[in-house]
Amino acid sequence: MSDVDVDAVVGVPAVEPGTAGPPCAYARLRDEKPVVRTRLPNGETGWLISRYADVRAAFADPRLERPLLSAWPRSDDDDEPPPCLPTFLEMTGEHHERVRRAVLPLFGRRRLEFMGPRIRAMAEELIDTMVAGAADGTADLVASYVEPLPLRVLCETTGLPHEDRDIYLPHTLTLLGASGLSKAEVLAALNALQDYASALVSRKEQAGFVQLLLAQSRCPGSELTRDDVVSFVVTMLMAGYKTTMQHTGNALLALLTHPLELRRLREEPARIGTAVEELLRYVPLMNAINILVAKEDFTLHDQHIRAGDAVVPVPASANRDPGAFADPDRLDLTRSPNAHIAFGHGPHMCTGGHLTRLQLATTIQVLVERLPGIELAVPVDSIPWDESTPLRAPARLPVRW
Repeated sequence: MSDVDVDAVVGVPAVEPGTAGPPCAYARLRDEKPVVRTRLPNGETGWLISRYADVRAAFADPRLERPLLSAWPRSDDDDEPPPCLPTFLEMTGEHHERVRRAVLPLFGRRRLEFMGPRIRAMAEELIDTMVAGAADGTADLVASYVEPLPLRVLCETTGLPHEDRDIYLPHTLTLLGASGLSKAEVLAALNALQDYASALVSRKEQAGFVQLLLAQSRCPGSELTRDDVVSFVVTMLMAGYKTTMQHTGNALLALLTHPLELRRLREEPARIGTAVEELLRYVPLMNAINILVAKEDFTLHDQHIRAGDAVVPVPASANRDPGAFADPDRLDLTRSPNAHIAFGHGPHMCTGGHLTRLQLATTIQVLVERLPGIELAVPVDSIPWDESTPLRAPARLPVRW
């Protein structure tokens, strides 16, 4: 007898404490009610979609669009402040295509090859510092390696000043939990990030992608505007650090708790590309709630979705769907093909996917090369967890080598 009430409004399934997820409840929803009315953390309702095929289709469905964080849920309050600039994730139609044409070449696989040696050098420097400071051969992998590396990569790639991190990081952390916040809280964080990004674009010492995009926006006849560059900075701040950091911590924990897989990867480093794809599928990179809004009425699995309804596709559930992946709850670093949707799908598929792959591969390669005997220094059930955002991750990873 199932405990899923298929006729009720259900809460968004919660991740089990001390795990990265995805919640076990998604398995029951996939079986019994693949489209179900759900109550979001901020009190709004929407349609939760849990099966792989439906989630993939939803991200590419022209009947669904991403609402502005600053303008959803809709309000009849005439005194409501105007919405912020749309982030790259929220742009639609010709605007999105125009900006995508300018941004996409910067994140192509070949374009990012130049970052490979630099990411490796940063990773090796962090490992050297960790080892030098660990007289007993033990350390916290999160504080020493997992946390600082993604921010350094983001700053060097995009041109964000590392020394400004105490200004912008608190607002990015706020927005990761936007689905559980009031509109006023979301607006405050978005406005703060937009103000920071605008000030950064106005400086004379821009670097990285910010510099390249700003120069492009100043060319006669350019399709890119200054506001588009500001929106790009805000998008990178929201999407480029905390989620990467937490996914990396979870991926390393998965490897450390699967020592046979870790050993095989160490012995066959050429498998790193396939292993990274499996870690992207297995570890829920997007436990965070993805809100889409229906532009028209339509029916899905006998559920009538009306124009204006929120639709919530869940990649964390889709990537564990047995209808798409054999033995989906097993970590298999040789899994191929592996058509996961960790980066979404369709026009708004994550632009930074190649950078994330490169960074995760380098992080793992350097770790196993430099510390081939690395292992957890404490029982796995004693590891403390950071559960402050929808993507749960280890707060500490005590290791020895």
